[in-house]
Order: sequence, then structure tokens, then C-alpha cells
Amino acid sequence: MPLDASLRLLLLSALWGASFLFMRIAAPALGAFSTAFFRVLLGALGLMAILAVLRVPWRFQGRGRATLLIGVVNSGVPFAMFCLAAQVLPAGYSAMFNATTPLMGVMIGAAFFSEAMTRERLIGVSLGVVGVGVLVQAGPVPLSWQLAGGALACLVAAGCYGLSGFLVKRFIAERGGLDSRLLALGTQLGASLALAPLMVTEVATRPSLSTWVQPDVWGAMLALGLACTALAYLLYFRLLQELGPVKPLTVTMLVPAFGVLWGALFLGERVTLAHGIGGALIAVALWLILFKPAPRRAGAAPGAGDQA
Repeated sequence: MPLDASLRLLLLSALWGASFLFMRIAAPALGAFSTAFFRVLLGALGLMAILAVLRVPWRFQGRGRATLLIGVVNSGVPFAMFCLAAQVLPAGYSAMFNATTPLMGVMIGAAFFSEAMTRERLIGVSLGVVGVGVLVQAGPVPLSWQLAGGALACLVAAGCYGLSGFLVKRFIAERGGLDSRLLALGTQLGASLALAPLMVTEVATRPSLSTWVQPDVWGAMLALGLACTALAYLLYFRLLQELGPVKPLTVTMLVPAFGVLWGALFLGERVTLAHGIGGALIAVALWLILFKPAPRRAGAAPGAGDQA
């Protein structure tokens, strides 16, 4: 991998790992749905500014509605779920649960999109489930209904991420494709529209908005929306163009490490052996799913066959 691409991959991992830190700061003060809404709104505004500077025309070629709906699945629901989890879970926990996205994608693909469940993928899913179980059962946060609810919210978010890849393939890629920068913008606009009513309802039912005037909270929000969303999307799509669809997925292995690191450095979150064991099991699971090639069928041409 070229050095400049490797550096961009590390920066992307650090940004997405930091998103869990910023959600952990903002969500308890603003509320889960408000934090998620401002994240996608700021992300959309940042992308609009970047597209204006780059002079990218807004030509969705009849795929605007599909892009908005994909945004609900790809950003709206997952960001809301992670913000709900951030009210009860350490940032490092959420980052590790986020790494189960490829596991969810494999299970959703096998269940609903006729994707092959190879032996490597089945072993990977099993190891990933064990890793999640180790983190929940033996981690530094005592097992409780709150912990279980936060973990479930993270897994719902990861499932949405896994599903969104298939939706993009079916409704965008297979229908002629779309400029990735417009796809990023459209998904953030769709998520903003979906989260706006929930944000208004949350604000209307809060007994007090005194926590909304804290400067550090809005500093975290700006970083979350502009750096961890707008800038991160651009980095990710550039990596996709340079390296293809597989290598950028190594980001899913690096994000948990940064999530745990930022949480320990800036929030004083404990790092325990459970983080190492659970994280290692999830990392091995991801390697089996993403990078372990499936055995080639006898007589198949080079490059033929299932891809892991």
C-alpha cells in the first residue's frame, strides 16, 4: 500500500475512532437524537461547502430518492443508536461493537441476498460473537440491563451498516452508479430529514436545556460533524478509488484501537484484559471474513469463485 494511502487510512481510523469519544461527550448533554441530528446536519453542510469548492454539480440522475432512503439506513439509524449507547457505554465499547459491521453484513447477505456462507465466514461470525460476549461479560462495565441495552443499540447500528452496503449495490451501483461525493452528501441529507422530527420531539420533552450551553459540548459536535463525518467520508471514498473495495476495510480493525485509546486518554476510561481478548477475537473474525480467500473450485479460471 502506498505511503500516502497508508497515512490517509490511519487518519480515517483515528477520526472514526474519535467519533465515539465525541458522541460520549455530546449525547448525555444534548440527548441522543439531537446529537445524531446535528452530526448529520453538520456533515451535510461540510460536504456542501466542499462540493461547492470543487464545483461538483448536483446531478443525482434519478437516484436522489434512493440516496435519501439509503441515508436513513446508513447514517440516520446507526448514528442515533450509537448516541443512545454513548449515554451508558464507554467510547471503547462502542468502537469495538462497531467493528462487528462486516459480521452483520455476512449474516444479512446470507439471509436475504443469496450471498454464500463459506466455512471461513461461518468461523469468523462465530469468533466475532464470542468476542462480543467476552467484552460484555468480562469488560470493566458491570453487566446490567443498561449495558445490554447499549450493546444491543450498537449491534443494531452495525446491522444497518451491513445492510446499507447491499442497498447501495442494488439501488445505486446496479442502476448506473453515482458520484461517491454526491452519494455521501445525499445520505447525510436523508439522515437529517429522518432525524429532524425525533430531535424536535426530544427537545420539546426535555425538562431543561441548560446543558445545551456548554462550549465543550458544541466543540465536540463540530468535530463530530465536520471532521468525523464530512472529512472522513471524503477520505474513505478516495481510498476506495485508489485501493479498491477490500483494502480500505482494514479501517474496521483499526477504529476499535483508536476508540479505546481516545477514551482512555481523554475520558479516563479503563482498559482491561477483556478489551484485548474481545478485540483480538473480533480482529481474527474480520480477517477471516474480509481477507481470507475462499478456496478456488477445481477447473475455475483465475479470479473466479466466491470472494470472502
